[in-house]
Amino acid sequence: MGGCIAVVNAGSSSIKFGLYDADDPSLLQHRGQVAQIGAKPQLTVRNAGGEVVADRRLEGLDHRAATQAIMECAIQLARGAVQAVGHRVVHGGMRYAAPTRVDAGTLEELAKLSPLAPLHQPHNLAPIEAIAEEAPHIPQVACFDTAFHAGQPPLAQLFAIPRNLTESGVRRYGFHGLSYEYVSGRLREIDPVLAGRRVVIAHLGNGASLCAVREGKSMASTMGFTAADGLMMGTRCGAIDPGVLIYLMDVHGMDARALEDLIYRRSGLLGVSGVSSDMRELRASAEPAAAEAIALFVYRVVRDVGSMAAAMGGVDGLVFTGGIGENDAAIRADVADGCRWLGLELDPALNQRGEGRISASASRIAAWVVPTDEERMIARHTARVLELARLPAHV
Repeated sequence: MGGCIAVVNAGSSSIKFGLYDADDPSLLQHRGQVAQIGAKPQLTVRNAGGEVVADRRLEGLDHRAATQAIMECAIQLARGAVQAVGHRVVHGGMRYAAPTRVDAGTLEELAKLSPLAPLHQPHNLAPIEAIAEEAPHIPQVACFDTAFHAGQPPLAQLFAIPRNLTESGVRRYGFHGLSYEYVSGRLREIDPVLAGRRVVIAHLGNGASLCAVREGKSMASTMGFTAADGLMMGTRCGAIDPGVLIYLMDVHGMDARALEDLIYRRSGLLGVSGVSSDMRELRASAEPAAAEAIALFVYRVVRDVGSMAAAMGGVDGLVFTGGIGENDAAIRADVADGCRWLGLELDPALNQRGEGRISASASRIAAWVVPTDEERMIARHTARVLELARLPAHV
C-alpha cells in the first residue's frame, strides 16, 4: 500500500505528532510538535534518527492553523500519501470502549464529553474537526485513554452514589490507557513471566496515575470520573475530600469555574510549592515548600501503590513510565524506599542507568523502567481499525 499514518496528540498549547509507515505502523518515519500554540507557535520535526528536518515559526495562533501546518508537513515528508490520521482522545465515555473511526455523529457525541475532561477533550477534538473540513477524504480514527480500563471489574468502576446517577454515566473511567496498553505490551516482550502476573504501572508526569494490571488487563486505576482524581500532579490536586469543595463554595464564594481552575490549574506541585509544576525546577529550588511538594508527590504515589496492590491481592512488579517515571532516578528511589514493605529493593546503579530492569537481585518484586509511546500505540490501532496493515493480535 505504501504511504503513512499520521498520529496527532493534541494538548492545550501544543500538538505532538508522528508519521508511521502504513504497512508497518510500528515503524516511525518522523516525529514532531507544534509548541506555544496561542503565543508564538513553532513547528519542529525530526526524522527517525533524531535529526531536525523542519524548524520554523508559524503564522496562525490556534489549533486549526497548527493542524493545517502539520498536515502540510506530513504530505511533504511522507513516503507516499497520508492514508489515515489517528488521534488521542482522552474520554470515550460509556459508549466508546475501543478505537473508532470518526464521522460527524461520533464527533458530536465526543464533544458532549468535554465537561468530563475540560483540559483535554476540546483540544483533542479540534484537529479532528479541522482535518474533516479541509481533507474529508482522509479517514480518521479516535483512540481513547479510557478504553483500556473499560473491562475493569464492575465494583472497581462504581462510586457509592445513588444507582440512577451511576446509570447516567457517573462512574470511574480511568485514563492514561494508551500509555498503559503500550507499556503492558512492551512488558510482554521484555519480561513475559512478569507480564502475566500482578503489576502496578506508574505513569508519572505532569499528569500522573497508577494502574493495577493483572495478566495484561486493567483491574483498578487511581484516576476516576475525570483526569483530576488520584495522585498529586503538576497542576492538578488529585484526590480531595469533596467537602473541601463545598466549603470553598460556601465560605470563599467559589463557583464551578473557579473550582475547576483550582483543581486543574493551580494545585499539585505548583500549588504546594508556589514555585513550579516542573519537577526539575523544584529539585533546583532552595525553597522549603519545593522540597515539601516533592515529598508529598512521593507520599501519594507510595500510598496508592498499596491501594493498587490490594486491588489485585498482591503485587509482583512495579513499572515506572512517563516523563518523571522514566527520567527522575531520585523519585524512583524514594518511591521504592516507601515500598520496601512490599519487598521492593532497587539496584542503585541500575536505577541511575534508567531504562530496563532496576530492581536488585534480592528484591522480592521486580521493578522496571519502560518508556511509553502513546503515538505508536495509536498508529497500530488506526491501522487495525482501517485494515491498513496486518498486525499480530498481541500488538
